[in-house]
Parts: sequence; C-alpha cells; structure tokens
Amino acid sequence: MHIIIIGAGDVGYNLAKMLSYEQHDISLIESEHTRYVKAAENLDAQVFEASGTSYHVLENAGIKKADMLVAVTNSDEVNIIAALMAKKYGVAKTIARVKNREYLNEDAPLNAEKLEIDLLIHPESVVAQNAVRLLKQSAATDIIEFAKGEINLIGIQLDKGLPILNKPLKDLAQEFQNFPFRLVAIQRKDITKIPRGEDVLLKNDRIYVVLPKKNVPDVIKATGKENVNIESVMILGGGQTGMLIAKELEEDYNVKIIESNQDKSIDLAEQLRRSLVIRGDGRDINLLALEGIIEMDAFISVTGDDETNIISCLLARHLRVPKIIALINKSDYAPIIPTIGIDAYLSKQLLTVNGILKFIRRGSVVSIASIPGITAEAIEMIAEPGSKITQKTLAELKFTKNAILGAVMRDNEVIIPMGNTRIEAGDKVVLFALPTAIRELEKLFTR
Repeated sequence: MHIIIIGAGDVGYNLAKMLSYEQHDISLIESEHTRYVKAAENLDAQVFEASGTSYHVLENAGIKKADMLVAVTNSDEVNIIAALMAKKYGVAKTIARVKNREYLNEDAPLNAEKLEIDLLIHPESVVAQNAVRLLKQSAATDIIEFAKGEINLIGIQLDKGLPILNKPLKDLAQEFQNFPFRLVAIQRKDITKIPRGEDVLLKNDRIYVVLPKKNVPDVIKATGKENVNIESVMILGGGQTGMLIAKELEEDYNVKIIESNQDKSIDLAEQLRRSLVIRGDGRDINLLALEGIIEMDAFISVTGDDETNIISCLLARHLRVPKIIALINKSDYAPIIPTIGIDAYLSKQLLTVNGILKFIRRGSVVSIASIPGITAEAIEMIAEPGSKITQKTLAELKFTKNAILGAVMRDNEVIIPMGNTRIEAGDKVVLFALPTAIRELEKLFTR
C-alpha cells in the first residue's frame, strides 16, 4: 500500500517505522526541521519538509495514487484539513488524530461521519480506557483483550522466590496442565524473547501469557500474585487523560485527583461529580501524606511530564501503595520501569499507533497491539478459506521461530494449540510476533 503520513512526531515516526518494516510505500510530511532531519536520516520512507495542508506537497508525496492518509500532527485543524483534502483526491481511507474530544460525539456538528473521515483517534481516551482496564485487573502489568474479550493477553512481573523460577518451560507446562495457557514472550531487561521449551524464568522477568479469560485467576495465582481489592484511587494530573480516568472510576471508587494548575482544578471540579479535586504538587510527599495516600489502594500518575510521573510513583511505592500505574512516553525509560517498583505503565504514543495499525491491517488481521518496552506485537488474525495455515498441522508448517501461536477461538471454544493442531478456516488466532515475521504471517493466513 502507498500510505501518506502527516507529522513525524513520536506517533508518526513510529508508525512509519513499523509500516516500512512491512514494505509499505511510505511518504512522510513534517514541517518542523529537527523532526524532518531525524525521519529523513533514519526511516525507509520518502520524507518532505513542508506543511501537510499544501496540495502541491500532497501531490508530490503521491496522493493521487495513495491508498491511505494518516494525519497525526499536534494540530487538529491540520489533521482534519489534510484528511478532507485526501478524500477530494479519492484516497480510500483517512485517519486523523484529534485532541478535542468533542469530535467523537455523535451529536457534534462535526464528527468522523459528517467529515467523512474513516477514523478519528483521540489518544487521551485510549490511554484512559487502558488505565481503567489495568486497574480492574490489578495483578497484571498489561492486559489486552482479543476475540471479543474471551481471550486475554496479560503481562506479569515475576518476583524473587517464586517456585516457577529456574525451571524449564516444558516442565512448567506439565506442572500446570490442569488449565490452558500459553507463555508467548519473556521480557528480560531490554530484550524480548519468544520462549522455547528449554528456556527458564528468572526473577524480575516480565512474562506475557495468552489464555481464556476465565483462567486469568489461575495464572495470577501460579505466579504468586493476587488482585488487590481496590476501593480508593488517587490520580495525579488533571489533563484530559486524568479527567477521563476519574470520570470512568468515580461511580464505583473513591477518587482523589491532584492538579497543580488553578484553572484546570476549577474545570475539573465542574466536570466531575463525585471525585475530590485537590490543587497541589503531586511530587510533594507532605501533600500526598496529608491527602491520605497511605490509605489509597491505587495511584495513577498521568501528567504530561514523564519525570514527574516516575518520581511521584516512586513516592507512592515508598509509601506502600499496592497498585501503581504511570504514563511514560519516552522509550528510553522502558527497561528501568519494571526494576523500580512501578507495576504498570502506559504510552500514549504507542497506544495511538496500535489503534491506527489495527485499522490499517489487511482483512485477515482483526486486531493488533504493541506493549510499551516490548519489541514484539500481539496480533489477532482470522484464517481465510484455502490459506496455507489451514493446509497442514502446525508442526508440519515449520512455524517461524520469530512468532508463536497463543490461542485459537473456534465455535466459542478457546483452544491452546499444540504441534498436531490444524487451524481451520474462520478460526480466530492470537499470535505474538516480532515485526520481521508479520508479513510472513499474513501470507500464511490469507489466500
């Protein structure tokens, strides 16, 4: 596909990088010089230093032959105008990132349907949804749902002293054969490993397991974890993300939200019905203690500054808050997060890229998700009639070593596949794969 991307910030840059791995024809437009230079020097893409709203530039970028345009600058106006212009050129699919959440409302004068934009993506809403999901499954560091929620991919941090450590995985599979699961990845420091039978688990590993939703408690118990009964939540950061999290939680939890800006604090107090809004600096341990952080079951830091989020979460860990979640966008921090006591973290850029990739993929791909700090991707695919994956057993196919099948959904039944399993047409299959294996997987699943 020929795809035009407007904006080479974190979202546009990483999106172009991932799509170029799959040999799509990418044109990237960026008006800021430093970002342009970075993209031009590091990406396998045609890069233009210009405005994405210039029709001359769009034509030079090949918009007349483009299959899709993705506009992800920091300006709603630029993104929407670029998407509208693309439709005038006959581009089949358009995606625009928006900061103003009003565009998502069905009764808005301008929304995706009325603008004829195929997808409007609001990063803050995506982060809030994922934060709430992690909070409700408190023992997990990550949780992604597939097959309409019937198959879960969960991440779990392994603490020292667990009986499952230092044992070959093939032995663990025998030990826990009373419930179905598949270990699909091990994150060890900054290395992502697709596991094999002889591999062993070590303390501080973060493991990723695919299993039926009903068996999630079994895996949590097997890894020595337990879900915390969460009743009280403290949120640091009263921007859109913090406000959306508070609004989602305040009906069922006791919520306190801390914001340093006076105007934002007043706005929060007007928008939230039950949450207690506190104006102050969340890095001040005296303020946190005064506002009862010791009594909190969870602490979520979602300010716009990674360092503030990390420091405040470390304070919460020092005060023994059971569940801690941070918004972290700088990829350089990814390797250290599991080692400093932060239970889970979210990346606005990566979650936004996930949402866009899910929309871009071919018909055989139902869903795709990346996880912060993990180089592999979780993918849900449907086996097409006559595709190669349906012709032989998995053992006979000699499945790529850079991917692993996690689970299969067939007629409302979840199956953990073995070597003698044969995928049938229409099966929903959840896989974990390194980026280099994705095109090979698509060939297996499409006719």
